[in-house]
Amino acid sequence: MSLLLAAAQNADAPVLVAQNVAFGIIAAMMVFGAIRVVTTSNVVHAAVYLVMVLAGAAAQFILLGAEFVAVTQVMVYIGAIVVLFLFGIMLTRAPMQGTEKPSRDNWIVGLGTSLTMLCVLIYVLVDGFSGDKLPADLMPTDTRAVSDAIFSVYLVPFEVISVLLLAALIGAIVIARRD
Repeated sequence: MSLLLAAAQNADAPVLVAQNVAFGIIAAMMVFGAIRVVTTSNVVHAAVYLVMVLAGAAAQFILLGAEFVAVTQVMVYIGAIVVLFLFGIMLTRAPMQGTEKPSRDNWIVGLGTSLTMLCVLIYVLVDGFSGDKLPADLMPTDTRAVSDAIFSVYLVPFEVISVLLLAALIGAIVIARRD
């Protein structure tokens, strides 16, 4: 509540409130999609919900003013990784629906673990960031600095990941063609 009062006193209050509302809507959509990824029995639907979560992450980057990272998120994760997942699913002829109903005997333990982790996460975030404020002159990094970092310092890991993804796709094709 005090955050809203402080924002209302600021000249940029409508912008801050709109950003907070947009953040809340996008975060709720991402949480719903993440829950559906792990609870749906259809693997194609799980991939679609994963796209929803990854698109929400890109939208959060846009709210932060990091348009380059948002576009990269869409191109790399949504455009490549999810398509690779779908190719792997289709080429291996995996059943689209689960054949067995999973056992839900330990749902109480899972719920307790989830609530404990949520409490720990909330405590760590409040304890770590309760009094910190972002500097007023915070500017996002320009695209040139990001591209220089990716294609100079991190060039080898970037290429290793691309070769690994190519090997996974070739492996899926080989497994699918063994009949």
